[in-house]
Amino acid sequence: MGVCTARRLSPTERVDALFLDLCRHYEGGEDKEVRAAAKLLLVALARLREHGGAHWDVTLDAYVKIAKNRPEKLASILQQGNSGRKSM
Repeated sequence: MGVCTARRLSPTERVDALFLDLCRHYEGGEDKEVRAAAKLLLVALARLREHGGAHWDVTLDAYVKIAKNRPEKLASILQQGNSGRKSM
């Protein structure tokens, strides 16, 4: 992720770059994309549980439901994360 860019990456773009970096780490292994995604998911679950309050699982269930049943909505959420940056 040490690539210098002309603009700041959004948080979503930074996570995607980390995913690609993890895929390179698992290069040569089977299911490198699945392993990289699972690693990110485990970290995200731990942080959501830690910081999401007593009902963190409700948030998790909502996103899983979107991912399973409304892939176009998931794509829209991810796209908003890439283009909806606030200036810093």
